[in-house]
Amino acid sequence: MKTRVFSGMQPTGNLHIGNYLGALKNWVRIQNDYECIFCIVDLHAVTVYQDPAELRSKIQEIAALYLAAGIDPKACSIMVQSAVPAHAELAWMLTCVSPVGWLERMTQYKAKAAKQESVSDGLLQYPVLMAADILLYQAGIVPVGEDQAQHLELTRDIAQRFNSLYGDTFVVPDTSLPAVGARVMGLDDPTQKMSKSATGAGHAVALLDPPSKIRKTIMRATTDSNPAVDFETAGPGVLNLISIYQAFSGDSDEAVKTRFTGRRYGDLKKQVAEMVIAHLEPFQERYRRIVSEPGYLAGVLREGAGRVEPIADATVRLVKERMGLYVGD
Repeated sequence: MKTRVFSGMQPTGNLHIGNYLGALKNWVRIQNDYECIFCIVDLHAVTVYQDPAELRSKIQEIAALYLAAGIDPKACSIMVQSAVPAHAELAWMLTCVSPVGWLERMTQYKAKAAKQESVSDGLLQYPVLMAADILLYQAGIVPVGEDQAQHLELTRDIAQRFNSLYGDTFVVPDTSLPAVGARVMGLDDPTQKMSKSATGAGHAVALLDPPSKIRKTIMRATTDSNPAVDFETAGPGVLNLISIYQAFSGDSDEAVKTRFTGRRYGDLKKQVAEMVIAHLEPFQERYRRIVSEPGYLAGVLREGAGRVEPIADATVRLVKERMGLYVGD
């Protein structure tokens, strides 16, 4: 039996090169080594208001981007969270064993709550839903970035608490965070991780940006006061550009040092832009082909949900039995 892997992305904002290099590229790399479930987590998206038509469109877009990146729907299950009701059902049962104090300690909750006058209960319960996503499929590995590491640790705590209350029920997922790729920083602020919710025009290169926009964004990237690349004294902006080039090219550290030492920043940016464009143009061509095929995406998502639903339903039934809830026979 292959270890089961679960991961997902929200259908909000625009997926960018950080999402590709940090997650999608690695999902593709591991998809034949594990039993992979790659989800579009639309229930998480509605913790804040989403325009319904835009959300529906984004769900389709994210699914097509998964496929364009090289995720094989025959090797993996690609599915939408809300298409499997067991996600929400298990989340409620886990909410009932999750102390509020645990949830209020979450760094992301505190940061987001501080920016809002009124906080929805969904924002507080977000990590419990994430725990339900993972525990529903008895996932052994959850490849997430550092920003989700605290939520994954909470998932482990919830699983262990449930197991101690009701008997051994859930696989406690690994926290080793395997298969996490390059950490790409914002091009306008290289001290912050590239984010798909950021609104600045020069912050990120989106996966569907045309070449002219990619060049413009990268040429405006923040660097430092040095006249040329010096690996000993380079600032975070310069190192971020080099990291992006290396992640796309696959070059060794030595090859990258040889290529860029002493290069002026204009030349560095041009080379990074051309490397990104060379990879994204065929990616975008695959995307256009996928979305132009009538019924294809809907079929992939329907098949993915159909494949995982029996696993999810079996877990919910087991949890109900353990908790003494009604199971119908």
